[in-house]
Amino acid sequence: MEKSRSKSALKFVKSASQSAASWTSSSSTSSGRGMTKDEALKDRLCDKPKTAKENNKQQDFKLHTQQRAVKRAMFNYEVATKQYIIEQQKKQEERILKLIEDEEVRFLRKDMVPRAQLMPFFDRPFLPQRSNRPLTIPKEPSLSFQKMSNNKCSSSVFPSSEYSLIFNRAVRL
Repeated sequence: MEKSRSKSALKFVKSASQSAASWTSSSSTSSGRGMTKDEALKDRLCDKPKTAKENNKQQDFKLHTQQRAVKRAMFNYEVATKQYIIEQQKKQEERILKLIEDEEVRFLRKDMVPRAQLMPFFDRPFLPQRSNRPLTIPKEPSLSFQKMSNNKCSSSVFPSSEYSLIFNRAVRL
């Protein structure tokens, strides 16, 4: 691609230089006013040799994809480290819980071990003795409210007389 452009540019320069030479010879014979616009343009093209400009050199592209890739890699690394830390903490908690459970099991096993009991004395048998305390005598509850009606407490317990009448009738039946 580059070669085809340079060839066409060379052809243009050659043709311009040939036409400029013909114009200069003809212009000197014609009016001596100076150069026309076409002549000035052609002189500019012929006088300066074509050189590559320094500003036209190709620069490297700075795309954000590389920066984003680096940031994404750092983010992935941080996420992975957090997950690893969380897993380690869970494993440590499980170990601690397992140790606690093992200690509890050991303690329970120690407690569950049957202890040796003394042998009973068969040469002197056990004879229960009668208690010295007197027997309890039950008392019947007094459910009649007629006795309580004389007291002031009955009015506070049953404020309406209708309830006490209904209750007394139910007790009598």
